[in-house]
Order: sequence, then structure tokens, then C-alpha cells
Amino acid sequence: MRYKFLILFFSLTSFCSYAKKNYSISSPDGRLTVAVVVDKQITYSLSHQKDIVLKPSPLYVDLVEGDDFGINSSVKRTRTSQVNQNITSPFYKRNTINDNYKELILEFNQGFNLVFRVYNEGMAYRFVSTGSSDFLVKNEEASFNFAKDHKAYVPYVKSKATTIEGQYFNSFENTYTYSPLSLLSKDKLSFSPVVVELDGGKKVCIAESDLENYPGMYLINKDGSTSLRSQFAPYPASTEQGGHNQLQQLVTAREAYIAKGKAGMSFPWRIVIVTTDDKQLADNDMVYKLAAPARFKDISWIKPGKVAWEWWNHWGLSGVDFIAGVNNETYMAYIDFASKNGIEYVILDEGWAVNLKASLFEVVPEIDLKKLIDYGRTKNVGIILWAGYYAFDRDMEKVCRHYSEMGVKGFKIDFMDRDDQQMVDFHYRAAETAAKYKLMVDFHGTYKPTGMNRTYPNVINYEAVNGMEQMKWTGPEMDLVTYDVTMPFIRMVAGPVDYTQGAMRNATKRTHRGINDEPMSQGTRCRQLAEYIVFESPLNMLCDNPVNYTKEQECTDFIAQVPTVWDNTMALDGQIGKYVVTARRKGDVWYVGGLTNWDERTLELNLSFLGDGNYEVEMFKDGVNANRIASDYKKVKTVIPANKKLSLSMAKGGGFAMKIYKK
Repeated sequence: MRYKFLILFFSLTSFCSYAKKNYSISSPDGRLTVAVVVDKQITYSLSHQKDIVLKPSPLYVDLVEGDDFGINSSVKRTRTSQVNQNITSPFYKRNTINDNYKELILEFNQGFNLVFRVYNEGMAYRFVSTGSSDFLVKNEEASFNFAKDHKAYVPYVKSKATTIEGQYFNSFENTYTYSPLSLLSKDKLSFSPVVVELDGGKKVCIAESDLENYPGMYLINKDGSTSLRSQFAPYPASTEQGGHNQLQQLVTAREAYIAKGKAGMSFPWRIVIVTTDDKQLADNDMVYKLAAPARFKDISWIKPGKVAWEWWNHWGLSGVDFIAGVNNETYMAYIDFASKNGIEYVILDEGWAVNLKASLFEVVPEIDLKKLIDYGRTKNVGIILWAGYYAFDRDMEKVCRHYSEMGVKGFKIDFMDRDDQQMVDFHYRAAETAAKYKLMVDFHGTYKPTGMNRTYPNVINYEAVNGMEQMKWTGPEMDLVTYDVTMPFIRMVAGPVDYTQGAMRNATKRTHRGINDEPMSQGTRCRQLAEYIVFESPLNMLCDNPVNYTKEQECTDFIAQVPTVWDNTMALDGQIGKYVVTARRKGDVWYVGGLTNWDERTLELNLSFLGDGNYEVEMFKDGVNANRIASDYKKVKTVIPANKKLSLSMAKGGGFAMKIYKK
């Protein structure tokens, strides 16, 4: 009888431990509610007012050994709180961010916490290890179960690989597929952010933040349902040097787990943003707010700005008495141009280091770096160096110390093309080491930003965008115009983009061709100017050559004066895939930029945010013949009407750019 009593006692204890429990938490304004159910597994659901955003969706962490996080787990205690604070954001689209949320922390007996934060604009959750031992993560399940077969904007991995494993190696650049959830490919990974349309004009954006010591999250529909599920690259078991000019590390085998977890570690935030108007997506701060705070205090040496760039225009100088290319004469000409126009930097892109050596200490004989750096210093122009990933990683400390002492201002690091845990760790090591030597970093050929630009403010920009470089080798089949009015609502939710705009050779949909030596943009000249306002980019390239800019000095003057970091940003209007209008302020001056798709469009702008007073505007708008001749534009100077409303028309693939200031 004693043994039977013990068995019954433990059975009842077990039943009580795993009894179904319900929790909920709402946003500060009460419109967004997260409901959490803890049973044999944990699920969460999300509603906005009376609308279902997400049906019950499971979440858990599957460990190789020990108790899983979220399976047969029992709650020890709960804590709730509300935070309303301001975050200083020095190199961002606004200098101060309001961080207002309610938080629910579920503490579990199995050595982990589950944290939910609910903002007025969305929710986020993360797992936190509370145990004392390290662990291996076999998999993490992050599910997003939608109630209907909504349509989604999905950027698939651009890869020729037919297997999921082969798709983990990619550049994180692609246009968007617009499709019902059920018809999304079961065999293709997509990378976040992803946007799903709900009923009534509402949108959901799925993203992540504070990605550290962990692989990035892909999304996939595995079963033709109306759900998106997470997918992660397994941890590399072995790699070999190869890829682009021997500058990459190719994964040759992978482990049976995705991450090596540390005791006490915080997992990345899984974010679900909910909007009632598309323009809210074009100005969202959740990724930045959820990132870890800055890890060093002295940021006085970090100088955002613009960069005269040679790679896109293929070192395209003419009318000079030397052969243009990777040589000191060419770069001195770029420095002269930058100095004359108040451009802060010149970059030496791929070619200055000896090819196929994967060494940043072997410089081609045509380049005298010390001479160029010293010459730039006399002209108040800094030098930034391009670096292939493997060449930078293999000698990271020596490279940073050597070139910092020489006077280099930063590195553009390229061709990582992975986001497994090993590669994510590289990004943090690179950011930390560069900061130690007061060097800025622009990550190219890499995954989307996840808030590292807050944690390491010297990480000044990211690529992970299907940008202007595509125009060098593609024709009309690449619809970059539509991408330009889609990306600000999706990719830019994650953070800044090194899109590399500024072309002075402009083409219509019919006349565009991919020409490496003399590349051109799709869409109008004013579109290129507007992109310096619409696209968030603290380190911003001028993609065309000094000769073309000098011929178009009026446009060059405007580009040169547009700031790259801002005191405030407002998304004024927009619809995904159709058009976008953004206003940004620096000091007392406002800049407003607008882009349209291939449809001509007339908009009435409400500029009431300017407040009282009389304002003048300098405006670049599409010329009357811009539908045929994309470079046609008109610059006008006028007064903002008393009612603060202004009507503007855009050509096909067009745009406008304005500078507004008090009279």
C-alpha cells in the first residue's frame, strides 16, 4: 500500500505541475493582446482589437540533452512590469526613441524564462537560460499560425541549390514574391523580415532582434498550410577556404545541432509587428529598441557621412591623362572630387589587395596606401578599405591595428554569405575588434541587421538589400523600381541599408540595360535624389563617377548636403509596392522624399508637421518628359502654402526630393 500511495502522490504532483495555465498581457494602449497557454507545450496567440492576428502558435527550444525549453515545462512564478523610457540613438533615423511596453516574464522550473514584451506597435518574445550549465540547441520552433490564407511578401533565398542545406549559403538579396501563404514554396527558404497582409488593411511583419551567439532565423511554409515556421542553419562541423576569390569559408559538413548555448544566455527576440497603415511599417523602431545597449561609451570618433565609391561606376573617369583603374592617380582624383563637394570618405573597393591571396597585407604595386591616406588627410577626406571576409578574419587583430595606425577610418567587409552561429559570432568579433581600434564597419554580403548598430555603434551600415549593384548586370527583367517601393516597408524594418544609390545615368523601363562600364539606374533622376532621403543609410555611397557628378553639379550639390543621420523621421504616406513618402529632420531643416512604382502618380502632401511659420522649399521634381527621358528633371524654389498642403506629380518610376526651411 505504501508504494501505491507514493505512485499516486507523484502522479498527482506531476499532473499539477503540468496543468494547463493561461496568461495574457496587453499593450500600453490596450489594443494588442498576447495570450499564452502553458500545457504540455507552450503556445501563444495574438489579437489586435477584435481581429485575430495569430492563432495559437507553438514555441519551444529542443535541446540535445536535458529538459527542453517549453515541452512539459512547469511555471515556477510570473512577473509583470511596465516600462516607459527614452533611448538615445546617435546614428539613427531619430536621436531619441520612446520605449514603452508591458512585460510578462514566465519563470520555469526547467531552467529557463520566457519573456514577452507588448508594445503598441507589436510584440516580441525570447527565451532566457537560467541554468548553470552550457547546452546544445538541436532546434528552436518559432511558429506563426495565421487564421486565413493571407497573402505575404516573401524574399526567397537566391540560390541554385535544390536542398535546404545548400540554401544556407546565400547573399540575403532578392526581390519579393507576393503570394498566398498556402502557395509559398515548401522547398525554398525565405529570410526575414517578411510581411503578411491581414484583412482591413492591417499588416504583420515578422523580424528578429539581438541576434547574438545564435544562428539567424529563416522562415518556411513546410506543409502548404497558412503557417510560417522557423528554420535555422545547423552549426558548421567543418569549413574550407574557397568561394569568391578564395575570400570565403564554405561549410563542408554540419553538426546535428544549431547552436552551442551558454548558461544564462538570452536567445534572440522573435518580433511580430502589427500595423493598421502601411506607412507605419516604413517607420518602426522595434528592432533597434530590443537590441542590447551600446557596449562602449566613447562614440566621438564615429563619423557617419557619404562616400565617393568607384566599384559601381567601374573606376569610370574620362578626360584625364592617366589610365583610370586601381591606382593612386585614380583614387587621388576621387579624393579631389570628394573634397570639393564636402564628401567625407573615399572607399577603395575590391582590387587594392593582391587577388587570390586572401591577405590584406599584400597591396598591389599600383597602390601606395600611406600616400593616399596622407593625401586624403590634407583634403579632409577619410579612406575606407574593402575587405573580403576570410582575409579580414584570419588576421583580424593585426589588420585593425595596422590600418588604424595608418589612418584608415573603417572597413567594408564582404562575402560572409551565411548566418549560422559561427558566422554571427564573427560579426560580433569584427565589430568589437574594430571598435577597439576606432574603426567603422560596413557589413556587405551578409544577413539583415538585427540591432547590432545599437550594441556596436561603429557598425554603421549593412547591405542585405537587392540594391543598385544589380543594375550593372541585369536589364528590364530586374524590376528594381517596384522593389524600391516595397523594401522600405519590409527590409528597412530591420535597419539601415547600403543600397548604393546616386546614378546620374537614368533609364526608363524600356531603355534600361545592364552595362558594366557605364551602368545606369531604372527610373528617373529625381528618384535617385529621393532615395538619399527615403532610404536609411548612415554611411551612404555616391555610386556614380566624379565626371558624371561634375556634369550634373546641381544634383551633386543636393546629394552632398542631405544628412545621413537624423533628429527625427516621419513616414508621411505610402502603400507597399506602390509608393512611399518620407520626411526627415536635421536641426531646423526638413527633407522630404517620395518614390513611385511604374505608375504615374499625383499626391497631395500634408506638411502640417512643420508647424506655424512661413517655409520655403527647394524641390527637385520629374520633368515633363521624364517618362521618355528619365534624366529630365526640374528644380524649383517656392513657398509652402499657408494650409501646408502641396500637390506633387511623379513620372513612371519617378520621385521627388525637397529641402524645407523657414523663411
